[in-house]
Amino acid sequence: MTELDQDQVADLPVGERLRLAREAKEMTLDEIASTTRIPVRHLQHIESGDWDALPAITYSIGFARSYATAVGLDAAAIGAELRQQLGGARRTGAVSEYHEAADPARVPPRWLALAAALVAIALVIGYLIFRSGVDSSADPPQTGQAPPPVATSAPPQRAAPADVTGQPVVLAATEEVWLRVYEAEGGEKLFEGTLNAGQQYRIPAGARRPQLLTGRPNVLRVTVGQTVIPPLGPAEQRVRDVSLLPADLVARAQSGAPPPPAPRQ
Repeated sequence: MTELDQDQVADLPVGERLRLAREAKEMTLDEIASTTRIPVRHLQHIESGDWDALPAITYSIGFARSYATAVGLDAAAIGAELRQQLGGARRTGAVSEYHEAADPARVPPRWLALAAALVAIALVIGYLIFRSGVDSSADPPQTGQAPPPVATSAPPQRAAPADVTGQPVVLAATEEVWLRVYEAEGGEKLFEGTLNAGQQYRIPAGARRPQLLTGRPNVLRVTVGQTVIPPLGPAEQRVRDVSLLPADLVARAQSGAPPPPAPRQ
């Protein structure tokens, strides 16, 4: 793009400027994806300004910088403008630091995950067959002898949830993670930013119905008082509208799911 062109589009959104720069170079989204190793769907979200569809603010800035480099724009300026636009927490250190897009070649192929699942199922079935054979080989009761009486007892009762009113809810990062905490049903935003490993965020005591949005729930260690809560979602999958009320979180802990690892200091 010429200097005059850049002045004319300076007030346009970041995604629109990237798209115009790509079209000026007569490049397709597939060519940008091949150059930057960013999936085409993410490039489409960038051009349309749909930043919430990307995994996290850190990835959004890294993708935008890579895109800018591919079409000849100032990557550092694009990254700084987008960071300010999205309201992410600034890091200490050089301005040029950002996350490069993940290399698809390093992602395990889908068939490998499917094969591992099939092997696990086969092992479970084999164990059940083995246990069935062991149980059937036990000596049957002798003829003429009544079987021993079976003790009966009332079914176990699930313990009532403890009263956690007033217990603090703390989100601790075990790895770098972007998150947003907000009141339910379009309420005010309580926090939005990136937590580095070892950093914590404590839900305000006056929050009424706080909820969570993040793309990496598996790296958040959540506690209610002294109770460690299981992960709030699958690994590296985006979750939203997850209740952060103490009672709802403790209910997760009582379901028996394993707690996340302790955060690195």
